[in-house]
Amino acid sequence: MATQHLGTALVTGASSGIGALYADRLARRGYDLILVARNRARLDELAARISDETGRSVEVVTADLAQGADVRRVADILKTDHSITTLVNNAGVGATAPALQSDIDAMEAMIGLNVAALTRLTYAALPGFVARGQGLIVNISSIGAIAPEVLNGVYGGTKAFVLALTQSLHKELAGTGVNVQAVLPGATATEFWNAAGTPVEHLPSEIVMKAADMVDAALAGLDQGELVTIPSLPDVADWAAYENARHALMPNLSRSLPAARYTNSNLA
Repeated sequence: MATQHLGTALVTGASSGIGALYADRLARRGYDLILVARNRARLDELAARISDETGRSVEVVTADLAQGADVRRVADILKTDHSITTLVNNAGVGATAPALQSDIDAMEAMIGLNVAALTRLTYAALPGFVARGQGLIVNISSIGAIAPEVLNGVYGGTKAFVLALTQSLHKELAGTGVNVQAVLPGATATEFWNAAGTPVEHLPSEIVMKAADMVDAALAGLDQGELVTIPSLPDVADWAAYENARHALMPNLSRSLPAARYTNSNLA
């Protein structure tokens, strides 16, 4: 049983998979929990188990974050419950079909959940965290954020948004006591894949990580102070090189004149 008390962690998409594992691990670290998901029966079962095993207080909130009213209801909890010190934005949906085989209504709904709901919840939590001088936001992104060719492009775009938002907040929140982390899992053995349209059994086993291993690696990255954690990346120097190259571009991304290659054309 956890003896320290680290406040309350609100975890979205908590009824199974990655979210349920975050709930378990955070309770064992000393957090009380607010678990948010659509499936009340699963939430109740998980809450009872975690409470019995850790002695932590576990509250369940049945909410469908694809629905605006439910998103606002959870946002109100984040605004008013001053015990909340951590938000894990895990709820999301994916897709594997290419653009010409995708339903636009499903794509728009994915943007609503993966982008709009996550943003509203983040903005609901931040003012209180900053005012209290402490807080943590963990945003579950995807390797699709930096490898959009791998899966559906809209899905990759939503996860690129999550990564960009996290990186921007990291800069804005410097010195406030509020920390952020983006987690970029690769293929992970959860129900995500069935909902996305490609059962996980159809993926090569060598690219699929167990969900527990993914979450434990993500928490280890958090403990090491990582802003971006890619659980399957063998050498963190590769990510550092990627980021260094991105930062090297910045001084030349906005200048008063076009680059010479666009003004010395022979086509005129």
